[in-house]
Amino acid sequence: MPSDKKASEAIRLLENYKKKVEPLLVRYFDAKIEQASKVDALAEEAVRMIADFTLAAGKRIRPALVYYGYLAAGGREVENIIEASIGIELAHTFLLIHDDIIDKDARRHGVSTLHERYKKIGRRLNFKKDAVHFGNSMAMLAGDMANAMANEIIFNSQFSPEVIVRALDKLQEIVYTIVPGEMLDLILETRGRATEVEVLRMYEGKTASYSFEGPLHLGSLMAGKENGNMLKDFSAYAYPVGKAFQIKDDIIGLFGSEKKIGKPVGSDIIEGKETLLVVKTRELGNRNQRAIIRKYLGKKDIKKPELEEFQMAVRESGSLDYAEKLADSFIQESLAVLDGINVRSTEAEVFLRGMAEYMMTREF
Repeated sequence: MPSDKKASEAIRLLENYKKKVEPLLVRYFDAKIEQASKVDALAEEAVRMIADFTLAAGKRIRPALVYYGYLAAGGREVENIIEASIGIELAHTFLLIHDDIIDKDARRHGVSTLHERYKKIGRRLNFKKDAVHFGNSMAMLAGDMANAMANEIIFNSQFSPEVIVRALDKLQEIVYTIVPGEMLDLILETRGRATEVEVLRMYEGKTASYSFEGPLHLGSLMAGKENGNMLKDFSAYAYPVGKAFQIKDDIIGLFGSEKKIGKPVGSDIIEGKETLLVVKTRELGNRNQRAIIRKYLGKKDIKKPELEEFQMAVRESGSLDYAEKLADSFIQESLAVLDGINVRSTEAEVFLRGMAEYMMTREF
């Protein structure tokens, strides 16, 4: 746990929110499984997989930001917004399922990814067609189902029709915005040799806009507010802290533990990801350190000694120190913006400030 009091309080609020929202997710999935069982066995199986994947782990930061964005804008229907906020978590599940296919990840949150589970089913049934293609295709369809669930939750929420329409429109905008970010991520990975500007632009598209700005906007709009200034302020807060979040995520992905991140350490290396750590090691590193990046980035069967060699190159080149300092500067930028936002809930302000400060020592 972080030592900073404000950060600790934000984590406590997040944990309290999660305790409230988790039973709602379970109840929702139980109802969807029962509904799907009356339609088709394949539909029931897909819903069960989506439920297992969503409930396996997850910090619930995005729905919590919907909730606190709502409170910050003056919303008062607390029970209704908590129920509606799980819509963004199903959108998150939808995007993760597709992202795992793109990245060829076998595990997420410590459990098998959906395409991996379907691939094993294909092999067990001895299908004549490619089991990998079968697994990817079935998981994509399950992801589409999770997207439909996200929209359904918002559509059936206990808000006025006008608010629901605005919220659904914002949800589509969130998905629409993340796609170019994911595309840029794939292009940079395929092309290689990205610049810092390109990587930070990709972080804005695939993380900041979707994980921070979108949920805060969604919550604000569901409070019935069309205050353009608050939306702009939330964007100004969200983009720096979102980039800091992704930088910290890259650091944890390379230097953390599999138990904490829920997938193999160094998976970004295996996938050949153009992270800020990689870009800055090329720029700041000596000839040997740059050679290590070339040698191991994208290596599918990287061994532990090779991973340690890669980690050392990143650390000794100064890339790790640069990334940590840049992340901290982004966090300070977000906190400065927050000082000028008219947040109408003390609890929301504590959460937003504390979450930004927690990024400086983030370990989860």
